[in-house]
Amino acid sequence: MRLPLIDSYVVLVRDNRDFRLLWLSQVTSQLGDWFNLIASAALVANLTSSGLAIGGLFLARLLPPFVLGPLVGVVADRFNRRRILIISDLLRAVVVLNFLFVRSEREIWLLYVLTVLQLSISAFFEPTRAAVLPSLVPRQDLITANALSGTTWSTMLALGAALGGLATAVFGIATAFLIDAATFVISAWLLSLIHFHPAGSDQADKALEDRAGWAAFVAGLRYLRQQPSVLAIALVKASFGVAFGGMSVVEVMFAKEIFPLGSDGSGTLGLIYFTVGLGTGLAPLVARRVTGDNVIAMHWVILVCFFATIAGYLTSAWATTLPILLLGTFLRTSGSGASWVYSSSLLQMIVPDRFRGRVFAFDLAMVTLTASLSTLWVGWARDGLGLNPYQITLALGGLAVMMTLSWAAYLAYFLKRPEAFSS
Repeated sequence: MRLPLIDSYVVLVRDNRDFRLLWLSQVTSQLGDWFNLIASAALVANLTSSGLAIGGLFLARLLPPFVLGPLVGVVADRFNRRRILIISDLLRAVVVLNFLFVRSEREIWLLYVLTVLQLSISAFFEPTRAAVLPSLVPRQDLITANALSGTTWSTMLALGAALGGLATAVFGIATAFLIDAATFVISAWLLSLIHFHPAGSDQADKALEDRAGWAAFVAGLRYLRQQPSVLAIALVKASFGVAFGGMSVVEVMFAKEIFPLGSDGSGTLGLIYFTVGLGTGLAPLVARRVTGDNVIAMHWVILVCFFATIAGYLTSAWATTLPILLLGTFLRTSGSGASWVYSSSLLQMIVPDRFRGRVFAFDLAMVTLTASLSTLWVGWARDGLGLNPYQITLALGGLAVMMTLSWAAYLAYFLKRPEAFSS
């Protein structure tokens, strides 16, 4: 008997102790992440009043996963994943506490260094968490677990940003950093209570242990080259990143210049972020009800997600009122949110455990690279080409069309081959 939409998530959290602890760890640490982002942005703005300085902060948060991709994947596949997760949380707590020493414009360099350190450590945490999930939940619950994880991210975006802004405004920037450090310590404690189940070993696993790190990284790339279906799925998030990376900047433009609520447009930006949370949170839950655990259906839903994203860009590009802009935002983020969940679930289902860490590190590296390039392009289009928010949004929609056609071509070719999902 099929469970109602919400009941399946309740049952998973209630009955699977280890997943429940992993999920609570995510809730705690991601809540702190948004406290940190709001506090860091406020600190840069207060000390420098420079838009370029704020843009540098976001780039400092985006680039480490790409730069560290080769090392991260090998570490996640060679070493104890439980220790990686716990040590990453504890190290991030220490790094965040050092943000308290940034008190003047002369020390702003330290904030960038600490941000790079924090996100470098996070680059080890996220692929490892994704790689360990299949050992904590049965295969039939993977989509449910990933959908809940995606919804949690969205909820923490809305709740964490709101609480982070409130805490920063009422109690000060230092308090927000202290709260963030505490969340990492709590997350590490929750992870320490999980009974991690060791994955089955085989000769390939033993061979990996004897390889040098670079050879193991090359082996991971060779695996992706030999499994084009896996490579295509690992590039799904990056395909969306090409278009949506720069929208974080465009959203600020819409809020301040086109539909401002409040003197600085902060009210509009809050509504946009709330809508982003709704889109990325609700879409995976609804899509899960449609596809179940059917792998082929999941591929087709990703195509629908691409079309939803195009519709969102076109709606926003011709928005004459704030509600129309919010509708476009909802459509766009619904597509990106559901595709994120499905691409992660497919990789966890298809990729052998011995390669899973490297594949998820590649997945994260590519999405951060494309999002960074998109952010840089939007800044250049604004300052160098003089494009307005509508024109930039339309251009990003054109990129989304190209990505959609690429995924459609993949479906037309690889889904005809029965070996496409055997790796």
